Amino acid sequence: MGARFVAALGRVQTVQGFLLGLLMLAMTFGYATNVLVREIMPSLAPRLAWIDEVSLFGLVWIVFLAIGLALESGRHISMRMLLDRMPPSAQRLVKIVINLLGLVFSVYMLKVGWEITAFVARSGQTSPTLGFSVAWLYGIMPVGFLLLAAQYLVELLGLSDRFAREIDPMHHL
Repeated sequence: MGARFVAALGRVQTVQGFLLGLLMLAMTFGYATNVLVREIMPSLAPRLAWIDEVSLFGLVWIVFLAIGLALESGRHISMRMLLDRMPPSAQRLVKIVINLLGLVFSVYMLKVGWEITAFVARSGQTSPTLGFSVAWLYGIMPVGFLLLAAQYLVELLGLSDRFAREIDPMHHL
């Protein structure tokens, strides 16, 4: 069961990575277009006011889609100096506590995110430029924390160990 769960999570993470790249490209293209239009044809700029709103939605989605991937790759903020100086048995215990607290926090935030999204959806609040339900903005929060909780669960079950990976600080620069 564990191997299938990890494989399924890996497929979800592949889709996450694709969506993150797509959102970043769309935001870059949108902002570049917006700047060019403002400089070249200022009279058309008001017609592109929606780009800022779409980019805001995209940025929020990027943050919440990326939190699980950041944990999986060992890129969350961590202080390994103390952990590395502990004996192996203490390291195992500390890792379990860290992952358990992370899982509990993620599940709690999933619940809070779900409640906020439901509240906003019931309120009928819409975005000013596009008229989209603001629930689309908040709706990614429970999804992101669900994916983060799944990654903490993988760590707790011993199917992955982000602490064992050496992180190259120059990677992605």
